[in-house]
Amino acid sequence: MTFMKALRFHSFGSPEALAIEEVARPAPGAGEVLIQIKAAGINPSDVVNVAGRFPATTLPRVPGRDFAGVLAPGGEFVWGSVAGFGITRDGSHAEYAVAPKEAISIAPSNLSAEQAAAVGVPFTTAWGALIRSAQLQAGETVVITGAAGAVGQAATQIANWKGARVIGATRGGGAAAGAAAAIDTAGDMRARVFELTDGKGADAVFDTVGGPLFEAALHCLRRGGRQVAISSAGEPRVSFSLVDFYHNLSRLIGFDSYSYTARDTAEILDELRGGFESGSLTAPHVKAVPLADAVAAYRDVAGGRAETKLVLIPAA
Repeated sequence: MTFMKALRFHSFGSPEALAIEEVARPAPGAGEVLIQIKAAGINPSDVVNVAGRFPATTLPRVPGRDFAGVLAPGGEFVWGSVAGFGITRDGSHAEYAVAPKEAISIAPSNLSAEQAAAVGVPFTTAWGALIRSAQLQAGETVVITGAAGAVGQAATQIANWKGARVIGATRGGGAAAGAAAAIDTAGDMRARVFELTDGKGADAVFDTVGGPLFEAALHCLRRGGRQVAISSAGEPRVSFSLVDFYHNLSRLIGFDSYSYTARDTAEILDELRGGFESGSLTAPHVKAVPLADAVAAYRDVAGGRAETKLVLIPAA
């Protein structure tokens, strides 16, 4: 039997529930491939998973959803973001992982493994919300709440790539990278959006925050506009005027990247590849962390101390 190093948790809790262990290297079954992991991104959702917030997660489990690596054998440079990773099957925070063949996409040739591993959750979530759900079109205006966050930044790049105009909504109204304009979520969002759109309102809102911003974001829509929600900070219940909602012919769309199938993710990454190879999209800034220091890295993500995207590098 061949062994490998992996990050695992046997009970739910803080990052202290995690430990580096030596476990059997997984063997691919029918319709699966073995990937030698070269880099694996840490997402906030990985921390939430370890904390026990996802009811479907079974134990013990290797966490990690995003990865870049090489097929073993074969050697092709691949990337992926598998929704079941870390929940119903062992994930990418290990030296090797097994994934369905249909989840695999060839990685952009101009990205390093560390960069490719940082793309998955933020960019596939942004693509699913903006392109698949909101069906954003060239020439339209989209308001992105939480525009300074990882998903918000990915969404801004994708919207610009597709020819849309971005109004970035951030706390304090600071400049949102790539946005045509920035507004303060603490101010009168509707007034500012209508001012910036000559009184028309936004064609779409991508709300990555929810909670207290939900109703204010909804009021930014033009007549017949649509809003996509992916999260809710704090209290998950929201309220809004149903009369205003239906008089404006507004549309509300919920989106959850965990609903993706393996094929969905691979198809989106195939679409994104061209954007990265052409330079229209750029990977997040990353900090490489040895797998041996994974628990400390999880602590930094959990505590909000990670100033850039943290990517685990296995020793294999």
